[in-house]
Amino acid sequence: MSQPLMPHATASWLVDNTALSFDQIAEFCGLHILEVQAIADDTAGTKYTGRDPVRAHEITMEEIHKGESNPDYRLKMLKGPEPVRRTKGPRYTPVSKRQDKPDGIAWILRNHPEISDGAIGKLIGTTRTTIAAIRDRTHWNISNIVPKDPVTLGLCSQRELDALVTKAAKKAGIEAPTDSRLDGDREALINELRREREDATRRAEEALKTESDFISGAAQILDPFSDNKGHV
Repeated sequence: MSQPLMPHATASWLVDNTALSFDQIAEFCGLHILEVQAIADDTAGTKYTGRDPVRAHEITMEEIHKGESNPDYRLKMLKGPEPVRRTKGPRYTPVSKRQDKPDGIAWILRNHPEISDGAIGKLIGTTRTTIAAIRDRTHWNISNIVPKDPVTLGLCSQRELDALVTKAAKKAGIEAPTDSRLDGDREALINELRREREDATRRAEEALKTESDFISGAAQILDPFSDNKGHV
């Protein structure tokens, strides 16, 4: 269902200017009813300036009146805001992480030279000029650039980087890297896990037997038809 462009501000306006129920406002704005309650009680963490959805052509007053006269009525939007579609160009990177881009680019250039500049630009969100400057060590801040994994820096996901490396390696005719660190120890690891599982099973059986023996002994002691010598 479409939602107002500014749901919290719209909810604030509806609370102040209509007799709609909190349920209706919450559903129309795509909020939790407790958020609407907090806005109405003025206890929300942020003070919102009301936004008139009628003037924004998201709903009509007639529609609001229908909701006011029937608490079970679900408000309908005239239209939803146009979703923002990403166009061609470098990906958006938060301002707080933009200073880390050169470090991420340097890491890729050092560890995966088979990746093209265009692919790096799309992954990190940078330009070919910047990539070339870092490669040629003519970047204005080259003395402070330290190669760092772009995944660790939060510039891309591990899945995106792995997919790019695999694609570039295939295109360059290079065998994709595989993790063989455990090849020599795999059998030993399996045996160790098997021993741990068997030990855990044995301990559980011993604990169960001890508990069973204890319960049997307690039942014998408390048996009203038995004397202290164990005769009936």
